[in-house]
Amino acid sequence: MKLKGRVWKFGDNVDTDVIIPARYLNTTDEKELAKHCMEDLDPEFASKVKPGDIIVAGESFGIGSSREHAPIAIKASGVSLVIAKSFARIFYRNSINIGLPILENEEVYDLVETGDEIEVDLDKGEIHVKGKTLEARPFPEFIKEIIRYGGLLNYAKEKYL
Repeated sequence: MKLKGRVWKFGDNVDTDVIIPARYLNTTDEKELAKHCMEDLDPEFASKVKPGDIIVAGESFGIGSSREHAPIAIKASGVSLVIAKSFARIFYRNSINIGLPILENEEVYDLVETGDEIEVDLDKGEIHVKGKTLEARPFPEFIKEIIRYGGLLNYAKEKYL
Protein backbone atom coordinates (compact mmCIF):
# COMPACT_ATOMS: atom_id res chain seq x y z
CA MET A 1 0.00 0.00 0.00
CA LYS A 2 1.44 3.35 -1.05
CA LEU A 3 0.46 6.60 0.62
CA LYS A 4 1.30 10.18 -0.26
CA GLY A 5 0.36 13.14 1.86
CA ARG A 6 1.08 16.46 3.42
CA VAL A 7 2.86 16.45 6.77
CA TRP A 8 1.47 17.73 10.06
CA LYS A 9 4.41 17.85 12.49
CA PHE A 10 3.98 17.52 16.24
CA GLY A 11 6.61 17.15 18.97
CA ASP A 12 7.40 14.69 21.73
CA ASN A 13 4.99 13.28 24.31
CA VAL A 14 1.75 14.03 22.46
CA ASP A 15 -0.71 12.40 24.82
CA THR A 16 -4.19 11.08 24.19
CA ASP A 17 -5.71 14.05 26.08
CA VAL A 18 -4.21 16.35 23.46
CA ILE A 19 -5.13 14.12 20.51
CA ILE A 20 -8.76 14.15 21.65
CA PRO A 21 -9.47 16.18 24.78
CA ALA A 22 -11.39 14.39 27.54
CA ARG A 23 -14.23 16.91 27.30
CA TYR A 24 -15.26 15.23 24.01
CA LEU A 25 -15.26 11.64 25.23
CA ASN A 26 -19.01 11.65 25.78
CA THR A 27 -19.43 10.62 22.13
CA THR A 28 -18.27 7.74 19.99
CA ASP A 29 -19.35 9.48 16.79
CA GLU A 30 -16.25 9.47 14.59
CA LYS A 31 -17.17 12.65 12.72
CA GLU A 32 -17.68 14.52 15.99
CA LEU A 33 -14.36 13.26 17.36
CA ALA A 34 -12.61 14.33 14.14
CA LYS A 35 -13.86 17.91 14.61
CA HIS A 36 -11.84 18.15 17.82
CA CYS A 37 -8.74 16.17 16.88
CA MET A 38 -5.54 17.94 18.02
CA GLU A 39 -7.44 21.14 18.80
CA ASP A 40 -5.48 21.88 21.98
CA LEU A 41 -2.20 21.78 20.00
CA ASP A 42 -3.49 23.34 16.78
CA PRO A 43 -7.01 24.81 16.88
CA GLU A 44 -7.11 24.86 13.06
CA PHE A 45 -6.01 21.26 12.52
CA ALA A 46 -9.49 19.78 12.07
CA SER A 47 -10.53 22.43 9.57
CA LYS A 48 -7.30 22.26 7.54
CA VAL A 49 -6.39 18.56 7.54
CA LYS A 50 -7.13 16.83 4.23
CA PRO A 51 -7.76 13.16 3.47
CA GLY A 52 -4.42 11.43 3.04
CA ASP A 53 -2.42 13.81 5.21
CA ILE A 54 0.26 12.30 7.45
CA ILE A 55 1.17 13.11 11.05
CA VAL A 56 4.87 13.04 11.88
CA ALA A 57 5.78 13.23 15.57
CA GLY A 58 8.65 12.81 17.99
CA GLU A 59 9.02 10.43 20.91
CA SER A 60 6.18 8.76 22.81
CA PHE A 61 3.25 9.66 20.57
CA GLY A 62 -0.04 8.57 22.15
CA ILE A 63 1.09 8.37 25.78
CA GLY A 64 -1.50 8.70 28.51
CA SER A 65 -4.79 6.92 28.84
CA SER A 66 -5.57 3.93 26.69
CA ARG A 67 -8.65 5.43 25.06
CA GLU A 68 -9.49 4.20 21.56
CA HIS A 69 -10.95 7.62 20.86
CA ALA A 70 -7.48 9.01 20.07
CA PRO A 71 -6.61 6.91 17.00
CA ILE A 72 -10.28 7.00 15.94
CA ALA A 73 -10.22 10.83 15.95
CA ILE A 74 -7.01 10.85 13.92
CA LYS A 75 -8.29 8.38 11.34
CA ALA A 76 -11.70 10.07 11.10
CA SER A 77 -10.02 13.43 10.50
CA GLY A 78 -8.62 12.03 7.25
CA VAL A 79 -5.06 11.28 8.37
CA SER A 80 -3.83 8.22 6.49
CA LEU A 81 -0.73 7.46 8.56
CA VAL A 82 1.16 8.47 11.69
CA ILE A 83 4.96 8.27 11.75
CA ALA A 84 6.73 8.87 15.05
CA LYS A 85 10.09 8.21 16.65
CA SER A 86 8.20 6.01 19.11
CA PHE A 87 4.65 5.24 20.24
CA ALA A 88 3.03 4.34 23.51
CA ARG A 89 2.38 0.61 23.16
CA ILE A 90 -1.36 0.77 23.90
CA PHE A 91 -1.79 3.57 21.34
CA TYR A 92 0.14 1.46 18.83
CA ARG A 93 -2.17 -1.52 19.37
CA ASN A 94 -5.33 0.60 19.38
CA SER A 95 -4.25 2.14 16.07
CA ILE A 96 -3.80 -1.24 14.43
CA ASN A 97 -7.11 -2.43 15.90
CA ILE A 98 -9.00 0.42 14.20
CA GLY A 99 -7.03 0.18 10.95
CA LEU A 100 -4.83 3.29 11.30
CA PRO A 101 -1.34 2.57 9.95
CA ILE A 102 1.54 3.80 12.11
CA LEU A 103 5.28 3.53 11.58
CA GLU A 104 8.27 4.12 13.80
CA ASN A 105 11.25 5.94 12.34
CA GLU A 106 13.89 8.04 14.10
CA GLU A 107 14.99 10.14 11.10
CA VAL A 108 11.93 11.51 9.32
CA TYR A 109 11.02 13.90 12.15
CA ASP A 110 14.21 15.95 11.69
CA LEU A 111 13.80 16.12 7.90
CA VAL A 112 10.26 17.47 7.59
CA GLU A 113 8.14 20.45 8.50
CA THR A 114 4.39 20.90 8.45
CA GLY A 115 3.27 21.20 4.84
CA ASP A 116 5.99 19.04 3.30
CA GLU A 117 4.89 16.14 1.09
CA ILE A 118 6.10 12.60 1.74
CA GLU A 119 5.43 9.22 0.20
CA VAL A 120 5.33 5.95 2.08
CA ASP A 121 5.30 2.36 0.86
CA LEU A 122 3.81 0.42 3.76
CA ASP A 123 4.52 -2.95 2.15
CA LYS A 124 8.25 -2.25 1.86
CA GLY A 125 8.53 -0.05 4.95
CA GLU A 126 9.97 2.83 2.93
CA ILE A 127 9.50 6.53 3.60
CA HIS A 128 10.44 8.83 0.71
CA VAL A 129 11.19 12.36 1.82
CA LYS A 130 13.23 15.11 0.16
CA GLY A 131 15.08 12.73 -2.14
CA LYS A 132 15.94 10.28 0.63
CA THR A 133 14.57 6.81 1.27
CA LEU A 134 14.26 6.01 4.95
CA GLU A 135 13.42 2.62 6.39
CA ALA A 136 10.73 1.64 8.83
CA ARG A 137 9.91 -1.91 9.78
CA PRO A 138 7.12 -3.12 7.48
CA PHE A 139 4.10 -4.72 9.10
CA PRO A 140 3.74 -8.49 9.18
CA GLU A 141 1.17 -9.79 6.68
CA PHE A 142 -1.62 -10.26 9.24
CA ILE A 143 -1.36 -6.61 10.36
CA LYS A 144 -1.39 -5.47 6.73
CA GLU A 145 -4.64 -7.40 6.35
CA ILE A 146 -6.16 -5.82 9.46
CA ILE A 147 -5.33 -2.37 8.07
CA ARG A 148 -6.68 -3.26 4.60
CA TYR A 149 -9.98 -4.35 6.16
CA GLY A 150 -10.20 -1.11 8.15
CA GLY A 151 -9.57 -2.62 11.56
CA LEU A 152 -9.65 -5.77 13.64
CA LEU A 153 -13.44 -6.08 13.85
CA ASN A 154 -13.89 -5.84 10.07
CA TYR A 155 -11.03 -8.28 9.59
CA ALA A 156 -12.59 -10.81 11.98
CA LYS A 157 -16.03 -10.46 10.36
CA GLU A 158 -14.58 -11.12 6.91
CA LYS A 159 -12.31 -13.97 7.96
CA TYR A 160 -14.37 -15.79 10.55
CA LEU A 161 -18.07 -14.97 10.21
